[in-house]
Amino acid sequence: MSKKVYLSVLFLFSALSLFSQIYEPITWKISSVEDGNTVEIKFEAAIEKGWHLYGTSIPENGPRPTSFTFNTLTNASLTGGVTSTSKLIRQYDDLFQMELSWYAQSASFSQKVKITDKPYHIAGFVEFMGCNGETCLSPAKIPFEFKSSNDVQATNATPITNTPTGKSVVTEVMPLQTTAADTATIISSTTSSNDLYTPVIKELQAFNSEIKTSDTSLWMIFILGLLGGFVALFTPCVWPIIPMTVSFFLKRSNDKRKGRRDAILYGISIIVIYLALGLLITLLFGASALNSLATNAFFNLFFFALLVLFAVSFFGAFELTLPSSWSSKLDQKAEKTSGLLSILLMSFTLVLVSFSCTGPIIGTLLVEVSTTGSLLAPAIGMLGFAVALALPFSLFALFPSWLKSMPKSGGWLNSVKVVLGFLELALALKFLSVADLAYGWGILDREVFLVLWIVIFALLGFYLLGKLLLPHDDKLERISVSRLLMALVSFAFAIYMIPGLWGAPLKAISAFAPPLSTQDFNLYTNDVHAAFDDYDLGMRYAQEKNKPVVVDFSGYGCVNCRKMEAAVWTDARVASLLQNDYVLITLFVDDKTPLSDPFEVEENGTKRLIETIGDRNSYLQRHKFGANAQPYYVVLDNQGKPLSGSFSFDENPDNLVKFLEDGLKRY
Repeated sequence: MSKKVYLSVLFLFSALSLFSQIYEPITWKISSVEDGNTVEIKFEAAIEKGWHLYGTSIPENGPRPTSFTFNTLTNASLTGGVTSTSKLIRQYDDLFQMELSWYAQSASFSQKVKITDKPYHIAGFVEFMGCNGETCLSPAKIPFEFKSSNDVQATNATPITNTPTGKSVVTEVMPLQTTAADTATIISSTTSSNDLYTPVIKELQAFNSEIKTSDTSLWMIFILGLLGGFVALFTPCVWPIIPMTVSFFLKRSNDKRKGRRDAILYGISIIVIYLALGLLITLLFGASALNSLATNAFFNLFFFALLVLFAVSFFGAFELTLPSSWSSKLDQKAEKTSGLLSILLMSFTLVLVSFSCTGPIIGTLLVEVSTTGSLLAPAIGMLGFAVALALPFSLFALFPSWLKSMPKSGGWLNSVKVVLGFLELALALKFLSVADLAYGWGILDREVFLVLWIVIFALLGFYLLGKLLLPHDDKLERISVSRLLMALVSFAFAIYMIPGLWGAPLKAISAFAPPLSTQDFNLYTNDVHAAFDDYDLGMRYAQEKNKPVVVDFSGYGCVNCRKMEAAVWTDARVASLLQNDYVLITLFVDDKTPLSDPFEVEENGTKRLIETIGDRNSYLQRHKFGANAQPYYVVLDNQGKPLSGSFSFDENPDNLVKFLEDGLKRY
């Protein structure tokens, strides 16, 4: 996935953690259809919205692909391989540096088996892995088994009996369902200290119930829209209209109270129009479609070109305007009507007239919120934008004396547009970076990206100081304090990015810049690595050193695990806690290394063979902690008891520091 600012469904998963952290977004129905000497086995996966199932062909060192294993074929042989007619989505992942493929909503597979004699016996398992924008599930196996029609017996199967001769026999195998309350029995354990494996699900739930969660993502989108609206106010298309419009409402009626009411309704009408626009975009495209567009390489090129167009327009090369006839017709209709309809038409006129300034800001806002995949994101963003834009019209109507203190229109308004042009140009490079990685052009590695940003913000600083003039700019006779302060910020930001050319992480822009792996010259070595990747060895060492433990359930195919390690673990406070105060144990749930001594477990009445290190780690997470998603962190004492609740994906280092410090206090 592209390294963008991720505003997502974190609240949902935080709320779920109060009860259980076993997610089952992918369910399987496996059936067989027997027709003569051929049996067709059908595998149908139902995938919850927002989740995806990886395809069957994933490059090495990528996430776990979906695979179908037939380990028992008695009097039967496979005809060809597993086929699928479902839509396969392909997308470049800039973290894994490879193209990945997956299925969304549903996936269907089939395998034909030739029957050579009776009775036949077919058995095996489906192995799969699911992810969404926040977390990944542990690789799971779903067993299946089919026998001759006169002896249909399968694991968890519901046979269709009394089938007439010559007809197809259909047998369905339903997947195992696991809940947090389920218990598992270890038939053959690989550890001598069973206390370390005792389930602590209830204890974790008790800790987690004390954690107050809130949905910050939509608030952040609202604030982002609010900031965009305030910026739009200080543009040549909007600022001069404010006193003209307020004066019009106050003077067109002898009743000052009615004039104030009309001006307030005018502001409310602006909010309604922009909010309706946000809802319309959601209805037309849908949240998932917007997210797909925002992460698609082709559309990232489109977004890049669009933002460059906006930037060039703000620089003064040309004006982006809607047909003047639209605003003229609305203005005429507003004059002929009265009441609320007249006010609404006047609001529409403002929206059209100010488009050359507000259009690029709205376009950028919608591009950014589209990456969240939230159904309400476009509407919430537009609501924030509209509130900021409408607020002055209502406030100046209530307090008309404030109009005298408004700064007069002048060249400073054009400077606002040019500053926005520089910001649009910098933002455009983020989208070009995604396309560059997708097509493998190699023209925008991290160093090149940083050099361009350094130049852009340095030029912005020179512009603010009046050393660089563009069309429509007046020569500055003196530098205001505000311009000087903004120039200092711009130069400081450019200097801040310079160490990144040698590999400094630059956490402030990690969501925008290409991944550090694209950097050719990297002197940065401040990575945090776990001391142990074996639970028993790590716990034994912690007992000897009398230290608490952080167990990190991770995965090679877990994108957000890598984000936490790169952006959060490298925080000085977090790194100190993990390296000095805790014993860090990282357990990969998709490690395919075979166990020297496989063992069998029983979950929900079904026996499963634990054959790999990843199987063992995944089973430990389910059995002891009642969870199956990564990243997943727990802090334990030396007896394997939790010292706090669980912790998952959160890019704010302060929250992880608090989580770790709380565990230390209870140790």
